[in-house]
Amino acid sequence: MKRLLIGMFLLLFCLMMLSPVLWTLASVTKPTNVAFLNPPVFTWIPTLQAFVDLWQTTNFYLDLLNTVIVAVASTIAALVLGIPAAYALSRFPGWISALLLVVALIFRALPRFSILLPMYDLAQQLGIYDTRFAVGAALVAINQPFSIWLLRNFFAEIPSSLDEAAMIDGCSRFQTLLRVMIPLMGPGILTAGIFMFLFAFQEYLTAVILSNVDARTVPVFIATQLGQTLPMLQQAGAASVLLTLPVIAFALIAQKYMVAGLNAGSVKG
Repeated sequence: MKRLLIGMFLLLFCLMMLSPVLWTLASVTKPTNVAFLNPPVFTWIPTLQAFVDLWQTTNFYLDLLNTVIVAVASTIAALVLGIPAAYALSRFPGWISALLLVVALIFRALPRFSILLPMYDLAQQLGIYDTRFAVGAALVAINQPFSIWLLRNFFAEIPSSLDEAAMIDGCSRFQTLLRVMIPLMGPGILTAGIFMFLFAFQEYLTAVILSNVDARTVPVFIATQLGQTLPMLQQAGAASVLLTLPVIAFALIAQKYMVAGLNAGSVKG
């Protein structure tokens, strides 16, 4: 009986958490003339017309392409920069390393506007405003502290004796990182990459400040549709579904790697 009550409570809780997603999914599969009726209609013939209109009457596909390119590029750049930095901070402890980690943490905790407004001025002066490069570079700078902290913890769990053994065999510090540490850090790097990608894929504030039309991402597109006509509002719901479903699928597929990464980082001898 106790298990049944707990199960029912958890089911109810999950339904409450999923209710906005389910409501949006229901709204975008209704005909436009009944999608926003009050009181709502709970029986309808499902239709995908909102998705068809989204692709045929808007430039959503360009915004989706921008989102994917910016997310992938910023993730790769964050890992390329973060892996050597995290390795150095884990292998050379001291007050300088501690200070750098604290500064990175403070930078991450700063209000986003205090960082993005100077980035906006800089992008305007450099002539890169409303470009994928500007949005991606800003995302790298914003998410880099998190990736460094996460990767540094993984590196710290790998015994330093492996570094010493590699260097005795003739490897330089860079070769040790490339040939020994990175292969051992596979789950950790994958975990950090997943988080970086999800952060960038769903980011709104950075994109809305540093883009206008050419580099606009899906979250910004959705915001421009709100408060407009009912068909546009329904298209915003369809775009939200198309933005959310890949994230859910990606998280489910990568779940085992994320769990493995969170528990890995050490070597069993």
